[in-house]
Amino acid sequence: MNVIEITQLSKSYGKSRGIEDVSFEVHEGEIFGFIGPNGAGKSTAIRTLLNFLYPSSGSAKILGMDIVKDAKKIRQSIGYLPSEVHYYDDMKVEELFRFSAGFYKDDASKNAMKLAERFQLDTSRKIEDLSFGNKKKVGIIQALMHHPKLLILDEPTAGLDPLMQSIFFEVLKELQAEGTTIFFSSHYLSEVQKLCNRVAIIKEGRIIKIENMDDMHANHFKKVLLHFRNKEENTIRIEGVLQEHITDTTYEFIFNGNTKALLEQLRTVPFDDVTIAEPTLEEVFMHYYESKEGEQNGL
Repeated sequence: MNVIEITQLSKSYGKSRGIEDVSFEVHEGEIFGFIGPNGAGKSTAIRTLLNFLYPSSGSAKILGMDIVKDAKKIRQSIGYLPSEVHYYDDMKVEELFRFSAGFYKDDASKNAMKLAERFQLDTSRKIEDLSFGNKKKVGIIQALMHHPKLLILDEPTAGLDPLMQSIFFEVLKELQAEGTTIFFSSHYLSEVQKLCNRVAIIKEGRIIKIENMDDMHANHFKKVLLHFRNKEENTIRIEGVLQEHITDTTYEFIFNGNTKALLEQLRTVPFDDVTIAEPTLEEVFMHYYESKEGEQNGL
C-alpha cells in the first residue's frame, strides 16, 4: 500500500521556481528520505502536499484521499513538524499539549507527557522561556502525541543537540516498527543514511533520482586515491570517473562502475600506492549536484 502518491505535482510562484512535475510514492511503514539543499523545493513540496499551498497542476493522495478535496480528513491521521515552529509565547508547554490533545479522540495528552519526559522537556515553562532546541522538542512532541499513521518531518533535527537527536531517532525507529510511515525531509545526509529505507533527491524543484538507500550508498561507487612520487604531466584518463581532485602527488576520484574494470584501467597507470574505499553518502550525493551530466548518465 502507498501512503503517499504524488503525480506530476507542480507549484509555481509566477517567475519564481517552486516545484515542477514531482512524482513519487511512499510505501506504508517505511522511512522515506526527501533530500536536497536549502532552496531546492523540499518545503514547497511538503506544504503543497498538505494543501497549505494550492497546487498549480498535478495531483496527490495521502492514505488514499485527495490532498485538496479531503484535506481536513487527512489532517486527522497525520503528524506534521514544520522547519520552523511558532506558538503563543505566554502559553505554558503543558497548556499547549492539553489544547492540542483536544483535537484528537484518544488521550493524546498522556502520550505527550511521556514523550516530554523522554526528551527531558520541562512542560511547566512558558514557550517564551524556551531555547530554540526546546521549542523544536515541543514541535516534535505535538506531531507525535496522537499516534499518527503518517508523520511528515521538515528539517526536524535543527536545534537538537546530539543526545536529543539520538533519542529522536530511537523514537522514529520505534514508530516505524509499530507501522507508522515517516516522510523525512532533510539536507543532512548523515541523518538520511542512518534512518531511511529509500530517498528522493530534489534539485531546483525537480526530482532527479529515487533510490534505495543501500543502493545509493554502495552500488558500484568507489573512492580511489592514487599516490605518486613523480607524477607524469600527461592527463590520467579513466572511464567512470565522477569527481576528481588532483595535486602534484595524488589523484583522488569517485568511480562508478565495475571494480574489475577499474582494476584493469589502473594497470596502465604508474602509481606508487593506491587506496580504494567506499565513499560516504555525502560524496555520492554531491555527484547529483556537481555533475552536468548526472541526469543523462542513469545515476
